[in-house]
Amino acid sequence: MVMAISAIAQSKTDKMDWWKDAKFGLFIHWGVYAVPAGIHNGKDVAGIGEWIMSNDTIPTAEYQAYAKQFNPVKYNPEAWVKMAKDAGVKYLVITSKHHDGFALFETKASKWNIVEATPYGKDLIKPLADACHKHGIRLGFYYSQAQDWNNPGGTTARGSGHWDKAQDGSMDEYIDKIAVPQVKELLSNYGQVDIIWWDTPIDMTKERAEKFQPTLDKHPNLITNNRLGGGYIGDTETPEQFVPATGFPGRNWETCMTMNDTWGYKSKDNAWKSTKEIVQTLIDVVSKGGNYLLNVGPTAEGLIPDSSIVRLRETGEWTKINGEAIYGTTASPFNFLSWGRCTQKGNKLYLHVFDWPKDGKLSVPLQNKIVRAYLLTDPQKKLSVERAKFKNTITLVGNAPDKIASVIVVELDSAPKVLPLPTNGKPCKASSEKEGTSAKKLFDGDPKNRWQPNIDDNDKWVEVDLGEEIEIGAFSVVEPWNPWDRKGQKLELQYKAGDKWDVAMAVTTNGTGHTANFSPVTAQYFRLKIVEAKEPTLNELILYRAD
Repeated sequence: MVMAISAIAQSKTDKMDWWKDAKFGLFIHWGVYAVPAGIHNGKDVAGIGEWIMSNDTIPTAEYQAYAKQFNPVKYNPEAWVKMAKDAGVKYLVITSKHHDGFALFETKASKWNIVEATPYGKDLIKPLADACHKHGIRLGFYYSQAQDWNNPGGTTARGSGHWDKAQDGSMDEYIDKIAVPQVKELLSNYGQVDIIWWDTPIDMTKERAEKFQPTLDKHPNLITNNRLGGGYIGDTETPEQFVPATGFPGRNWETCMTMNDTWGYKSKDNAWKSTKEIVQTLIDVVSKGGNYLLNVGPTAEGLIPDSSIVRLRETGEWTKINGEAIYGTTASPFNFLSWGRCTQKGNKLYLHVFDWPKDGKLSVPLQNKIVRAYLLTDPQKKLSVERAKFKNTITLVGNAPDKIASVIVVELDSAPKVLPLPTNGKPCKASSEKEGTSAKKLFDGDPKNRWQPNIDDNDKWVEVDLGEEIEIGAFSVVEPWNPWDRKGQKLELQYKAGDKWDVAMAVTTNGTGHTANFSPVTAQYFRLKIVEAKEPTLNELILYRAD
């Protein structure tokens, strides 16, 4: 029995190896929703583009008529894959079937598919899979296993349930006759498939989730995420549209994110992120031990928007030069760096400098010796290093060589030695503790448990004793992840100065956590006060030493 368990653990580790090295993936949200492109009956429908049917409660017959206009004659899967590869992408995940139930592939389980419902009449997945295999890009399929707004019996995310009688039916029958057969088709008809990306497990009981297991068991190297439901945790955590302050220690995780505000193509969405923001987000994610799944939403003609193409091309220009500092790296040994981020390969650190120091002095909170430091783009030119007890200072020359992130390589004499977080495991107390939660949970390094004050607590705070006076220059709070209903909180970080509490920083979060620098203060006692919140809750509170 011991040997069997060890073999299973080894197999699971091995199948994740390529994924952990890959770091960067491309998400593709594509379907019939690209036809209305966010517009219905002449109005711009609020919400993300691929949810238009639900957001505007469009009847099934009316929505299915859009398929007659879904004719992606300009689709060039070879060009898509080459573009992804040039951007530095290592794997691709496409919406084989989103919540509208429309299949981009030929399927015997439902007539609501690209071959039978559109003038295009050809499988869209097959040539994309072939191109991925040809160019060495790993292939993944997003599949909406629970929500389906066109095939009878699929569930919805609306509180009122179905909005059209045509949607009514047995969910169990839907899973048996449509969802499970389609997953079998996806895993059988397109060569090697590396990822199944589930979504929104509404009404997915353990019994319903188990219906997929016989199929999945036949593909032991398949990577699945944590959204199947029914208690199945999968292989990866999936924060959406944000980067968690601490990542997910001990878990494989992947942040998925749009380039603008929407996943599926929406014609009026021009809120594009800059290439700088995209690349720095990639670096941030990788520095915390995660992967970055960046989205594009093609048009109904099969074209990826020019704004996406430009950003992918510019991202590729950065990864081509600096890829050594991204691919195959592990998370930063540092808890926080005010000037940027860090990735690691053994005793080699890659310092991604976002904010080039004006005085040319880069402070690195390392206790051990830096043997050599140099720019990744100029390895022959050694940088001067001055060592002190708790840090090393690298002298930089000139202006930042890269406008997005300049990478300094640091070679150490041994594994990096950094000071522990000042807050880890330290004594604390709170104004109150809701049953089942504890203030101690904020300082245990686990971002998945929490502290909540009692509902009648009118002065909500948590206090930590650092044990000695320490100069603190930044802090992070981790909040419960819910990207669909973000509940921001007004917070004050206070420190004890004599007999009174002074404010080090006041912030308003967006409900997905917050990290900020502030003018350093030296104190032993710190208090976080929740000034205003609909549902006051925190998962972690972390204080960082000043550089």
